[in-house]
Amino acid sequence: MRPLLQRFRAEFGGPDTTDVAVRYVVLRSALAARVGDWPEAVRRCPGRSDLHTAATGVVHALAVSALRRLAEDGGRHAEAGTAALAIVLWAYLLDEEDRGGFRALLAERRGAPVPDELWEDGRRHLSGRITDLLHSLDVRSGRDALAAWVTAWEAESVTPSVVPSSPSDAGPDALLPLGLAARHLVGHGRRLDLLDSYTARHPDPATWAGDSPDHRACADALAQALAEQGQDRARAKEWSEALTDYSAAARLGHILGVEERKTVFRAGKNVGRTSNGHGNSPIARILGLELAHELLLPEDGSLAGDLTAELVLQGQRVFASDPRQSRNRFARALVVSPTDREARSGLDDHLRADLHLTLDGAEPGEKVRATAVRGLLRRDPDCAPARAWLRGHYTGRAVTAASRGDAAAARSAVRGMIRHVGGVGPYGKERVDDILVDLLVDAARSAGAAGTRAGMERRVDLLGAAVDFAGPTRGHVREKHDEAVLHLAEHLEAMASPSDVIELFLRDRMRTGVSARFDQTVQTAYLRRAKAREADGDLGRAQRDRASAARIGAGLPDQGLLFGPVPRPRRDDDCGQETLF
Repeated sequence: MRPLLQRFRAEFGGPDTTDVAVRYVVLRSALAARVGDWPEAVRRCPGRSDLHTAATGVVHALAVSALRRLAEDGGRHAEAGTAALAIVLWAYLLDEEDRGGFRALLAERRGAPVPDELWEDGRRHLSGRITDLLHSLDVRSGRDALAAWVTAWEAESVTPSVVPSSPSDAGPDALLPLGLAARHLVGHGRRLDLLDSYTARHPDPATWAGDSPDHRACADALAQALAEQGQDRARAKEWSEALTDYSAAARLGHILGVEERKTVFRAGKNVGRTSNGHGNSPIARILGLELAHELLLPEDGSLAGDLTAELVLQGQRVFASDPRQSRNRFARALVVSPTDREARSGLDDHLRADLHLTLDGAEPGEKVRATAVRGLLRRDPDCAPARAWLRGHYTGRAVTAASRGDAAAARSAVRGMIRHVGGVGPYGKERVDDILVDLLVDAARSAGAAGTRAGMERRVDLLGAAVDFAGPTRGHVREKHDEAVLHLAEHLEAMASPSDVIELFLRDRMRTGVSARFDQTVQTAYLRRAKAREADGDLGRAQRDRASAARIGAGLPDQGLLFGPVPRPRRDDDCGQETLF
């Protein structure tokens, strides 16, 4: 190598200028390739834009060596750097304008000028052989069109695009950046190759979006390819496919032109339909109209009307067989056309059916919501199921709020019931509280009907809440409450432990002296627990229980056992209480 460099220096001078420096690096690249050091050859070779200062013979020698290396052993030793080197050098040598003087080099070696026809035929033939070689290497390595070396060769033949030893985002062996490869494919009539390759890389076109980092590089080229494909499919009357293509193009940032808007409108009018009416597809029609309306032409009123009509028609067809789908169709129709009466009527019919099921104790297809029922009642004031459901809804809210001590929420629920279920104002506090007391008393009656401990405790809680809201004229509510407490105490006395009775007493549901029977029940519970504790040796706590029983007994009315409720016999019980009977 050194003698050659010395001869080169003697002829051209030292590498102190840019032109001479390029001659040096190309020569050193060629010499590295000659001894098999291809990484060094690739690293030193400059880009195509600088090759015009290099010696044509050296460039040609290096280009031939690179092709031979690629074809060696059927391409088993093919490397991306070597391929880039061959592509850059041969694109430079075979350039139509012959900036590198390759034709002159051939003429010098032939000893005669190269005729125009022979030059053009030779260029085409050699370019074809390079294309075939690169294509065979792509097929062998499984590279798609975006990463293919033949794509890089085609792009480099048009304009300098490949940079030897430069990494690419298209793949480990790719020679072009992803976006540049995509633009080349769509710009040279290979949009199908682009779409096939990109779909293989990203199988769900619904996720392609121009503002996504994953798709930003190819967004413009993809959008153009999809729009062109959509136009072709529309010409073939493949309306659904055309709308799908235009929809994807729009997501990638494509703005429809005048002719494309006409195409989309025509596709929307015809999608899902056949010329003779046989084989019509309602689902395809709805999906196509959705694309045309929502993604492409939302301002077009006629498409919105067509979509609404189709949605309503399908909602009516599956009303009984598929209620969920029917509801969804009607609901979507109302989004597209908020004033459509048929869509609103369809949803109201579903709501009425759900109300009937709910009132009968069955499970409706969809959860009934108060907002929807109030809307139905505004549109149909005579709808009895709506009134009945709202009455139960507001009653439940009022009772629940009153039970947890939230008076404001309870009164608000009662006012809502008056307003929506029937009756007119005023909604004064006294009237509202009267209604709330009645609701609580009714709920308590239902809760205690089962005769269980939980039901009785619930009854006591509800009547206790009713007492808080009852006015001075509703004294019987307090009596109901005290009666409920007594019944609960008797139930606990018979079915539970003395501690349960005592716990009820300590919750201060009823004061001593109100009911001799209640006081006697509590006193007996203290004495029974004291006896049990004495038997266990817990004398201190037993003594305290007997003291509590004595305090309660001291408060009994003098005639309580003579004229009050007759106490029931007790088992194994000598609690120390003396009676006259």
